[in-house]
Amino acid sequence: MSKETAAFAATSPAETEWVTLLQDNTRAGGQGAPPIAPPSRARWQARIGGSIRSAPVLHGSTLYAASLLGKLHAIDVETGREKWNFAAPKQIYSTPSRFQEKVLFGCDDGKVYAVHQDSGTKLWEASTGGEVWASPVVRQGTAYFGSADGHLYAADARTGKLRWKQALGGRVYSTAYAAEKSIYVGCGDGHAHSLNAATGKMQWSVLTGNGIDSSPALVGGTLLFGSEDFFVYALDANSGAVLWKYETGLGISSSPAVADDVAYIGSKDGFLYALAVKTGELKWKTRAGEVITAPPVFSEGVVYVQSWGTLALDAATGKLLWRAGPGGSVQGAPVIAEGVVYVAGNGGEVYALE
Repeated sequence: MSKETAAFAATSPAETEWVTLLQDNTRAGGQGAPPIAPPSRARWQARIGGSIRSAPVLHGSTLYAASLLGKLHAIDVETGREKWNFAAPKQIYSTPSRFQEKVLFGCDDGKVYAVHQDSGTKLWEASTGGEVWASPVVRQGTAYFGSADGHLYAADARTGKLRWKQALGGRVYSTAYAAEKSIYVGCGDGHAHSLNAATGKMQWSVLTGNGIDSSPALVGGTLLFGSEDFFVYALDANSGAVLWKYETGLGISSSPAVADDVAYIGSKDGFLYALAVKTGELKWKTRAGEVITAPPVFSEGVVYVQSWGTLALDAATGKLLWRAGPGGSVQGAPVIAEGVVYVAGNGGEVYALE
């Protein structure tokens, strides 16, 4: 682990919190942030080495990004300078999550690590039987995460001590959704599952036509996710009953962002879809690239999606408003805060666009 000193900028914590996949445990996807004007320059560009396949997260003046070289980097948002990095034993595909003073992430060595947000010092590790690509999700002091060993795990987020694990039948790359009493997650064998948050007991399972790597979102009593069988699904969160499904042109590993009763989700067919949450009615679809795997982000009437650059679309019509940033492939969602778009790319670079 290495560390260098960097100055902290004065920022508003309420406006600079993006602590897990799609901002927070509700998958808000930036709804509290004002829309971003078309970026005219890069405030900074940081090369951290190694392809980045996950989304960065933000706390105060620090952006956290992980790479396939097995390092978690803490970057000063004003300067782009590295504050510290933590070297894990193997590749990191997992989007980090922040809980209290800890940053949690999964690793290909089969472990979830918790390091101190200010120093990168390891605080605990929790072991599974396979690589952990899912992002740990913390609710009420419990961290939930899936593994390629086919289990969903619940561990004490303060200590890493295992609380329960439940076999699901296939690898778990989907990041779980943690509601008050239930955990919802997709599985590589094509099932969507609901589990009791306290015990891990299975509540229901629904089979789709192919694997589910998409991370679900919950709106009222409706659970939304995509499947590699080309469909977007809406399920009754209490029973698992299929409310509707909508077919896209290819498989879906992107995750939905939901705002104003509309679900926005990308497909590997290159289109971003806007679907009515209640009915599945298509509001619009817009071609945004060749393949879309990154989850979109919503902000006050604008949807942002990564596909060979950052695209901003009118949320009501799907019309392209602007395109900016690096042209390389990006698989992680952007982070939006205080007029800046933070993007991490497959080429191993992190950008702050303003």
